[in-house]
Amino acid sequence: MGTLPRNRTGSQQYDEDKLGFGDIFTEHMLTIEYSAADGGWGSAKIIMVQDLSLHPAGMVLHYGQQVFEGLKAFSGPKDSDILLFRPDMNIARFNRSCERLCIPPLDPKIFMDQMAELLRRDRDWIPRSPGTSLYIRPTVIATDAHLGVRPSKKYLFFIILSPVGAYYPEGFEPVRIMVTDKYARAAAGGVGEAKTGANYAASLLAAEEAHAEGFTQVLWLNAVDKSAIEEVGTMNIFFRIDDEIITPKLGGTILPGVTRDSVLQLCRSKGMKVSERVISIGELVSAANKGKLQEVFGSGTAAVISPVSHFRYLGHDYIVADGKTGQVAKELFDEITGIQLAKKPDPYGWVVNVG
Repeated sequence: MGTLPRNRTGSQQYDEDKLGFGDIFTEHMLTIEYSAADGGWGSAKIIMVQDLSLHPAGMVLHYGQQVFEGLKAFSGPKDSDILLFRPDMNIARFNRSCERLCIPPLDPKIFMDQMAELLRRDRDWIPRSPGTSLYIRPTVIATDAHLGVRPSKKYLFFIILSPVGAYYPEGFEPVRIMVTDKYARAAAGGVGEAKTGANYAASLLAAEEAHAEGFTQVLWLNAVDKSAIEEVGTMNIFFRIDDEIITPKLGGTILPGVTRDSVLQLCRSKGMKVSERVISIGELVSAANKGKLQEVFGSGTAAVISPVSHFRYLGHDYIVADGKTGQVAKELFDEITGIQLAKKPDPYGWVVNVG
């Protein structure tokens, strides 16, 4: 597995100013095993990070029973602070995803308590430089060695931690996205609203084609007629048109993002006109052509808020906000990151200190 980089306290060090995303891991991981024959979920264990041992007939490898989550821990004003942003929403979404994939849910209190214990164990790995955090990846996989199609009777839940910088190389600078009408990510009745690896596997080819043409991400349209906008591959999407904040409504094909919900609450608290509704690619193009499209930005745990400077549809490029970061995107980024780091008031009680 290689030697872990050394942390800032001296027992494992890495350069906080050169952190990428998802390549460095802390010393410990949390594991909980499930066995239907033994009565369900067992006891939690915190162990050194190590490779997993899995039978080649492990059902996750053949039938894709797998769910994961993503959230972050932040340093705070005090050295002892370990700040989490709305972890209850991530835990609830994790269990909803499990339900869709026929995976037994975890008790939310056990999930939260054991995650907090792991964070305290590896607290020295939480970076403190601006724009950095400790990314938390809870995952559950089916481990039953069986080649028939049915839900597994054994599972492994684990959490690993990774000190990270900005998700996109651009940081908070605007990104370029490409609208695809060639592929579909999710259809009604499928697993589009679950946070499972199959959704991301389905997005890889379109993303690679977009990257080859100089775009950062793909904007997905609905599967039926490729007319309604859904989400970006790694983010929910927002548009400001004539001072109205618009985002596609949830309906089973879009991930119900924690940051998405936070953006909606913040915009409404500021008195902005906010709509969760169907928005077609035709409406977006028309707004761009008429000069009514004021901003486009994505929201997600990894990037928080990501302004969009250009989008391409049917071979035509549309420039948004003169290619610059919009006012609302900047305000939301500052507000959310300020709350996450306890530098701004938290009127919603979103931040949980587990230090």
